Amino acid sequence: MSIFVSEPGRPLGTRLPEVFRRRRVGDVSELTENQAIDPGHSDATDAEFQLAAQSGRHRALEEYGAAAAGERKDQRPYLPLSSICSPVLYSLPASASVAEAMTMMDERSANHLVVTADRYVAGLVGRQWLLAWLHEHQANALDQTLTHIELPAFLTASPETDAHQLARLMLAHQLNAALVVDIQGEPVGVVTSTDYLRLYASVGGHQGSV
Repeated sequence: MSIFVSEPGRPLGTRLPEVFRRRRVGDVSELTENQAIDPGHSDATDAEFQLAAQSGRHRALEEYGAAAAGERKDQRPYLPLSSICSPVLYSLPASASVAEAMTMMDERSANHLVVTADRYVAGLVGRQWLLAWLHEHQANALDQTLTHIELPAFLTASPETDAHQLARLMLAHQLNAALVVDIQGEPVGVVTSTDYLRLYASVGGHQGSV
C-alpha cells in the first residue's frame, strides 16, 4: 500500500516506480529480491504470484468492507483509494502538442490527463499546471509537443492504498491529484482534491439532514 512520487522529467519511456512496472519475477519464495531480475525470463511462478497477490488484496478489501459498512467514510481508520477514486481516465501520447492536450480536456471536461510513451505511463498533467506552463512559455507554446516538456512530479498509489495517507502526501508535495495503478502497472483511476471535497461534503450533508 505504498505511495510513490515520480520526480519531474520529460515523458521518455515509463516514469512509473519500478514496483509498478511490468516485469517477470524469478524466485517468489521470499518477498525480497535475492537475485537480479532478468526482464526476458518467464517463470511459471510469475502468474501464480500475481494471482495470489490479487486474491489477497481483494479478500482484504472485502473483509474491510464488511467490517466498516456502518462507519462514516471519513472516520474509518482505513479507507482504500478504490472506494473514492474516479475510474474515468483520459490519456494521450507524449507526441501530442500542448494544444491537443488542452483541446482534449475541453472536449472531455477533464482536469487531468495521463501522458503515455510507447503505451507506458510517462506522466500525469493537470489543467492548472498546463495553463501555468503556457503563461510562462508564451511564444509558440501551444505547438510544443509534450515530449520536449519537463512534466511535473506525480504521485502513484495502488487501489488498496489508504486514502487518508495519500491526502497527507498530496498536501506535503503540493499536488492536487494522484494516479491509481494496478499490479500490472496499468492506470485504473485518478484521485483528486475534488474527490476528497466530495467525500467530506457528502458527510456534511448527511449531518445537516439529521
